[in-house]
Amino acid sequence: MREDLQHPRASLTGSLLLAHPSLRDPNFKRTVVLMTADGADGSMGVVLNRPRKQRLGEMGGVFALTQLAGVPVYHGGPVQPEQLILAAWQRRQQGFQLHLGIEPDRAISLQAEQNVQVRAYLGYAGWTAGQLQAELKGNTWIVADAPDDLFEQPGDASLWRRSLAREGTEWRLLAEEPEDPDRN
Repeated sequence: MREDLQHPRASLTGSLLLAHPSLRDPNFKRTVVLMTADGADGSMGVVLNRPRKQRLGEMGGVFALTQLAGVPVYHGGPVQPEQLILAAWQRRQQGFQLHLGIEPDRAISLQAEQNVQVRAYLGYAGWTAGQLQAELKGNTWIVADAPDDLFEQPGDASLWRRSLAREGTEWRLLAEEPEDPDRN
């Protein structure tokens, strides 16, 4: 097991939380959460692998008439699921830059730039002060580094398997287990 999995980092911002294979909470079962904030007051992130199979333009309203109409929509988490959060990722030479909670005009201008992907999230994942640390001590989550190509990978259920498998042989075996052991 990697050392950083045993001892949580000072801040999880920019890290991935991979749901432990035994996590059964339907809000987080087999999810990949990108941590966008982590501090003394609490933590938040967005679930990356729960697509709604819907585009912004299909939601109606002003998005149907903009360049954002084709942006994919994801379930971002169980907190404020009616809140729409626009995010853009720009691939850099090393890593990526995240723009979270941006206005539609800013999303349109970023979308026009090279190596930028825009996604929309309904809701987010949030933890009160100390809650996430307690879950980490209880081995609810595996903390992982976000790979440089994270947003070039499909943001679907397979993202959890691929991300967990990157963490080593033991995790790869667990990632490949069927969701329902009776179907093994």
